[in-house]
Amino acid sequence: MKLYRSRLIAPVIMIVLVAAAGARSFVAGQQKAESFAITPDMRAALDHISAASLRGHLSFIASDLLEGRNTPSRGLDLAAEYIAAHFRRAGLEPVGDDGYFQTSSWMIAERGMEDFEMRFQSGTEAVNVRAGQVSLSLEGGINLAQSRVIKVGYKDAAALTQAEVEGKVVLTEIPDYRREERSRWPEMFRAQNEFLSRMSSLKAALVISVDRANKNGSGAGAGRFVNPENRQPQRPASMPLITVHDPRIVELYDAAKPGAVASTLTLRVSAPVEKSVKLRNVIGLLRGSDESLKDTYVLITAHYDHVGVKATGEGDRIFNGANDNASGTVTVIELAAALSRLKQRPRRSIVFMTFFGEEKGLLGSRHYGRHPVFPIEKTVAHVNLEQVGRTDSSEGPQVSNASLTGFDYSDIGLTFKAAGDLLGVNVYKHERNSDAFFSRSDNQALADQGVPAHTLGVAFLYPDYHGLGDHWDKIDYANMEKINRLVAVGLLMIANDPQEPRWNEANPKAAKYVKAWKDRRNLQ
Repeated sequence: MKLYRSRLIAPVIMIVLVAAAGARSFVAGQQKAESFAITPDMRAALDHISAASLRGHLSFIASDLLEGRNTPSRGLDLAAEYIAAHFRRAGLEPVGDDGYFQTSSWMIAERGMEDFEMRFQSGTEAVNVRAGQVSLSLEGGINLAQSRVIKVGYKDAAALTQAEVEGKVVLTEIPDYRREERSRWPEMFRAQNEFLSRMSSLKAALVISVDRANKNGSGAGAGRFVNPENRQPQRPASMPLITVHDPRIVELYDAAKPGAVASTLTLRVSAPVEKSVKLRNVIGLLRGSDESLKDTYVLITAHYDHVGVKATGEGDRIFNGANDNASGTVTVIELAAALSRLKQRPRRSIVFMTFFGEEKGLLGSRHYGRHPVFPIEKTVAHVNLEQVGRTDSSEGPQVSNASLTGFDYSDIGLTFKAAGDLLGVNVYKHERNSDAFFSRSDNQALADQGVPAHTLGVAFLYPDYHGLGDHWDKIDYANMEKINRLVAVGLLMIANDPQEPRWNEANPKAAKYVKAWKDRRNLQ
């Protein structure tokens, strides 16, 4: 029994010692950052950052001309060319496969709605539903001719038999979980999936859900991206669902009793067609000055895409995405212009990069992670920028405040806190959102490979988030200038320090990143 206990205690002591060493290194990083001094050369570069310059860049990137910078779109391509032009103006080295561009080939499956037809027929009366009055959630095409329709209560699915449902169109009313309290979303989403799975097992031809709140739908919706490098096997088709936003169909649903409906449905929906698209990350390099450190790299990034244009409706339909994430994009541009003016270049090299397709699932950063321009083992830090322009947070004003996701996962959080102390900016850990948002932006792709990587922002949530009102005139440019200078000083602290940033081995939430960091350096 003593022998067993001694064997158990030894590894426990070792774990404690390793954790303590990690904690000491973490604190040492803070102390080193606090000793940093801003030189006159650095001050001159910081003074080049201005609210007026940021306003000029952002008013273009978030203008209606770029139509919300959807991935892919003409507006996204215009933004990429604009960013590359300013990297060229700053004198950054082009390091992509096509000048400043790292190109990526994708397929996108898009559905045309030109020949869409939906007609409910009751005797001699017909109700034709327009393409703009539906929202499709289906994978292939559908062709139905005068199919029988049954009304099914959303909570009554369990009592139905296959004989009642097979081959028929199910008319129901599925609650929209997005209109409820966020805390209820998982429960409502599960209920919806269970209902659709039940209809699939009963071999329904289609589910149609009526919507009382809106008169316009999303039509075919966004195209589905297919990565030719990692094409997945065909999944079993899910239950096709169409949400109808037509008050006449709501009336039909309300007037019908459960069971057979005195209407038939004729429906024609084309299958998606795949086409190839070229998407681009934009990358420029400020070469370091130290012979032993210039081949190590610090990344400063932001995604330059947004969500495009609302499919239907009147008035303003462009999601300009001024704060999300034109603000991060123009910060990268402004920092490139400022830091390239340094007479004494940083010791390490700084990579300025903007990603495509963050809103589609971190596509651009994942592509870079698979095809890094600079060796991952030589990439010492990644600072990503999101939503750094607006201070009107849903939690109250955020003037002279900034936060990092995963704040205490590595010592980068402490470095930026020290930079903030020099410039009068409070850099803090948001107790609820710092950890929760860590995986929700482009830092994740590099963190997964062991690179200390975080996203810096000002407001986690704010009015008009992913809304039509996120316009450039709502940005707090004076504060944004201050945040730009904060980021510049934080980057210089990292780039001039011979000791690279470290993950916090004392934090269990960072354990998988610590492992990836050690694995890529063959430290285990």
